[in-house]
Amino acid sequence: MKAILTDVTKCVGCEKCVEACAVENNLPPNFLWRWTCKDGLSGDRFTSIVRVDTEAYVRKQCRHCISPACVTACPVGALTKTEHGAVIYNADKCMGCRYCMMACPYGIPRFTWQYNVPLIRKCTMCYETRLKNGMQPACTEACPEEATIFGERDELITEAKRRLAAEPDKYIQKVYGEYEVGGTSVLYISNVPLDILTGKREPGTKSIPKIIAPAMDAVLPVFFAVGIGMGLTYWITKRRSEVAKVEQEKRTDITPGDRSAGDEIENS
Repeated sequence: MKAILTDVTKCVGCEKCVEACAVENNLPPNFLWRWTCKDGLSGDRFTSIVRVDTEAYVRKQCRHCISPACVTACPVGALTKTEHGAVIYNADKCMGCRYCMMACPYGIPRFTWQYNVPLIRKCTMCYETRLKNGMQPACTEACPEEATIFGERDELITEAKRRLAAEPDKYIQKVYGEYEVGGTSVLYISNVPLDILTGKREPGTKSIPKIIAPAMDAVLPVFFAVGIGMGLTYWITKRRSEVAKVEQEKRTDITPGDRSAGDEIENS
């Protein structure tokens, strides 16, 4: 499985990766909404460089989770995990429901609000134009400092751990993405905390699809149980109405003479 490793200590904030991504994907000028402008991502910008105080530049992009919550949440199969590790989307299938936006623990998928037919957009690791043709993503190829590199995931994790061991005082001793949410195909090593990438939430190590699996497994039985319950309730209510209607018809069928005769018999 392919992956990307970003070494935050090597990034100089030149944004060559951002430019290369825009050119490769033929993206228009970035249009930022005020509620998402802090991280630089939008429906027209798939990667960005976030300044962490004055200490570091952190590249933000889709993490391409090994067990992606966005794929599980998509009701029409517009998002898929490829054999290369990239999570890609099919705009022709997308219906704009935005469930993937709610499911993603990293807040990556963005909605193209500015278009007449808005859709979800995000990084695809250049799957169609490069990855499936044996080429590396445009962003990693463009980085002049090799702050972000491309290769096999296992090999990149080995390289990341080698750097951590070689300079323990330089790095936080953690490979970000090795285990979070079940593992990701975009990895980081850093000298500053990367909670900025998760909205200061700790994503945990268990994949979100596994966490929600019990609830999802219960959906079908609960659906049928509720359906049966509603059907029984409808039948009982309808039956009561029919019985009440028959009784009412019986009472209205008694003539005034019949009612008087009945009264005389009772009085006698």
